[in-house]
Amino acid sequence: MKVNPFDRELLEGYCSVLSVISVITSFLFIEIPEDKKLCCQISFIVFLVMLFLVVWCAANHKKRVLLNINNSTLEITSGNIFDEKGFKVIAFNEFFDTQVDDIVISKNTLNGNYITHFYPHTSELDQIISKDAHSSKQIIGKPERKNGKTIKYRLGTIIKNEDYFLLAFTHFDEDNRAFLGVDEYIECLMNMWNECDIHYGGKTIIFPLLGSGITRFRNYESMTDQELLEIMIWMFKVSHIQFQKPEKVKIVLTNECLRKINLYSIEKRYK
Repeated sequence: MKVNPFDRELLEGYCSVLSVISVITSFLFIEIPEDKKLCCQISFIVFLVMLFLVVWCAANHKKRVLLNINNSTLEITSGNIFDEKGFKVIAFNEFFDTQVDDIVISKNTLNGNYITHFYPHTSELDQIISKDAHSSKQIIGKPERKNGKTIKYRLGTIIKNEDYFLLAFTHFDEDNRAFLGVDEYIECLMNMWNECDIHYGGKTIIFPLLGSGITRFRNYESMTDQELLEIMIWMFKVSHIQFQKPEKVKIVLTNECLRKINLYSIEKRYK
C-alpha cells in the first residue's frame, strides 16, 4: 500500500470528514430508545470503520490530481503521452541523438518510440534539429564521440517540432549511458521551464515523468519516482510560469510509475 493507515495526511483527511458528520448529526434531534442505544452505538462504530476503509482505499487508488500552482492548473494522471493534445515533451540526450539501435538509444524508451514511429528515416529529424535557429544559441561544445552526434547542447534546451518539444535532458558517458547529477537535474528543469515559456504559445504542455527508469543520478544512491515527481512540481512552482486557463501543464505517468507514486500525499501537500 502506498498510503499506510497511520499516514498523518490520511488521518487528517478522515478527521475532516468526521467533523462534517458530527455537524450534521448534531442537528438531528432523534431520541433513541434505551433498549436500542447499544445496537445504534455498535452500528455507528462499524459505520466509522467502514468509512475509514473507504477513505484509505480511495487514497491508495487515486489516479488523477489537479493542483493549482502559480494560478495555473497542473494535472497529474496516467495514460499514453502520444494520445494527448498539446505540446508533448520528449526527452533526448544532450546531443539530440537519433540513432535507435539499442546502443545509443533504446527502442523501448519514449525517445526511441517517438523516433521510430514518426521518423523511420532519421535524416529528416536530423535536419530539423540541426537547422533550428533557437537551439543553435544553446550549443556548448563539439566533443569527439565513438557513436552518435558531436554537437552538445545545454541541458534544458527545447527544439519545437510540430506538436512536440524535443528536450536536451541528460548527459551521455563514453558507453552511451544517460546520467545526471541531482543539481544538474534541477538546473535542467529550471532551464526547461524557461524554454517552455518561450515556446508554448498558449497551448497545454504534456510531460512524462522526466528521469524515471533510465537516468543514473551521480553522487546519489537512488532517486524514486515519487521524488522525481515532487522535484518537477516544485521547480514548476519556483519558475513562476503561468498558463492561462483552459490551458495547463500535464504530467502523464505510465501505469508502472503510478503504482509507485502516492498522489494522495501530493494532492494534500499542494492543495
